[in-house]
Amino acid sequence: MGKEIKIESYDVFTYRRIRRAIGYLGLSLPILLVGLSLISFFETQIQPSISDYYYTNLREIFTGTLCAVGLFLIRYKGHGNTSIWKNDNLLTNVAGIMAIGVALIPTNPADFSKKVYSFIPSDANWLGWLHYGFAGVFFLILALLALNVFTLGQANEIIAPKSILNENNIYRFCGYTILVSLVLVPISGKFKLFSYSTLVFEAIALFAFGIAWLIKGRALGDQGKIGEKIYQENNPVDTEKILEE
Repeated sequence: MGKEIKIESYDVFTYRRIRRAIGYLGLSLPILLVGLSLISFFETQIQPSISDYYYTNLREIFTGTLCAVGLFLIRYKGHGNTSIWKNDNLLTNVAGIMAIGVALIPTNPADFSKKVYSFIPSDANWLGWLHYGFAGVFFLILALLALNVFTLGQANEIIAPKSILNENNIYRFCGYTILVSLVLVPISGKFKLFSYSTLVFEAIALFAFGIAWLIKGRALGDQGKIGEKIYQENNPVDTEKILEE
């Protein structure tokens, strides 16, 4: 009986590590790209959008991070659900494929003579739109996961009052932030709302995505006040130490 509990607990912590890995990758992508752009050694200027980094010296960071996110999402196995909009297995698999598609099929550059071929050796204009299609579906699914799937854990929770930092409030905030950013990205691209507006809104969406997954992965822990305010749990005992015993 004790061994079964340890195995089950080990699975829980493994899934939390996967969620945290996905979250850290989402947060780190814009930080790494912009941060390294500020270092003269890399000979890369800050780009108008994250997708434009495909045509810079930081291309491998852009494609590598997205492929890693895609693979983690594909390998992630949730509980499943009869509703398509709440089926985390289906949604994460599609999101993973979309992330890899964004990495392998680049956006169109301002100057087509600079286009770099990789997965599909063509300079067809529609490939750039396919890139944005993949990106749009990717972010849309991330929003659905935050709003429809991550909130299921406390869907029937009756403990009151709830803290404003309750995990479901965080997931909803992140989900709606992704949706708003998804709408503002094409608007900013067309009207140039301010300098690097497209890059900023894409970064905000990625930050929201990363935060949602980090909270789901309990990156801040769940002991004491954090457990009470975020997860409505009283966890005075370090469960990881129990596993080691």
